[in-house]
Amino acid sequence: MLRRQRELDSALELDRADPRLHDVLRLGAYQLRWLTRVPSHAAVSTSVELARETVGEGATGYVNQALRKLSGTRYPVSGIGRSHPDWLVARWTARFGIEETARLVEWNDSKPALTIQPARVDRATVLQTFADAGIPVVEAAFGAGIEVHRIADSGYLIPQLPGFAEGEWIVQDPAHALVARFAAIPSGQLVYDACAAPGGKAVALASRGARVLAGDARHERLGRLTETIRRAGVAIQGFAANLEAAPLRAGSVDAVLVDAPCSATGTMRRHPDARWRLQPGIFPRAAARQARLLDAAAPLVKPGGTLIYATCSLEPEENEEIVESFLSRHPDFTRSPRDHRAVPAELLTAAGDFQSLPQRHGVDGAYAARLVRSR
Repeated sequence: MLRRQRELDSALELDRADPRLHDVLRLGAYQLRWLTRVPSHAAVSTSVELARETVGEGATGYVNQALRKLSGTRYPVSGIGRSHPDWLVARWTARFGIEETARLVEWNDSKPALTIQPARVDRATVLQTFADAGIPVVEAAFGAGIEVHRIADSGYLIPQLPGFAEGEWIVQDPAHALVARFAAIPSGQLVYDACAAPGGKAVALASRGARVLAGDARHERLGRLTETIRRAGVAIQGFAANLEAAPLRAGSVDAVLVDAPCSATGTMRRHPDARWRLQPGIFPRAAARQARLLDAAAPLVKPGGTLIYATCSLEPEENEEIVESFLSRHPDFTRSPRDHRAVPAELLTAAGDFQSLPQRHGVDGAYAARLVRSR
């Protein structure tokens, strides 16, 4: 429904409807147009009942009439931008061009695959677990995980899949697993994952031999961090901590990962609501916070240590521009030399940063820079 929201809103003429009915009408219209397994009368009846529960008896007639009017109506075929805000499409078109933007929009409007990463057990064990259950899997893009096929056909919800309860694996897109590879933290080093929730990158770093401290200031997300650590069975210390409040002693860790809160324009395929929540002003606001987080992280890194900055954004204001500005303020940090041994060369920018673009690489959008402290 969220992916088709703009088309639905246009067909429903929602500007005339009570705002409390908007989602009820969208859900009903989506079922009428795209869920062919749902009979039209059932879609209308369910929506009328939802309207009664949400607004009251007086709204039922309006919802019934609006949806029956749409029943059997064909919507216009989506074109570039019809499923995204105009300003966002214009922004991407100016940067990527029309063809790439069309592929990006198409990617965002498709249903994401389920990609998992081994946790308590090795890859071979996970593959055998799924083979025994008769659920087909393939290698994920760039060899970064295992892609599970036909989840809907299997009858399973994700927590019911084999190996989930036992913590054999966690859910994580290849792009985010590749960021952990790009970080290249040597085994045995102490790393502070400063914006760790929900915990996937912390688990990935620990599985590669790092000793991980995982903190997050967002209390509503700490439960997910704790649950991820528990399920994965890794020796990670998780705690509530605000990076800007200097939670650790200066120069006390070998590396800090700042997986900064961002606009998340690289993950709209998985979070289709994000496109409607964003406003153009988000980028400068996000960039100001990201700069503060990097400045706060820098003193925690030992001389010779590493500061990794990462986002799931496609936007330069949140990515390379943040890093360039940071380096201009901190001459004791430099970019790590470009090295394609950790990740494929096609995922490295000319400056040596990691960047995945959905329309080019077939994975979520992500960015990371690896900065080394010289003194």
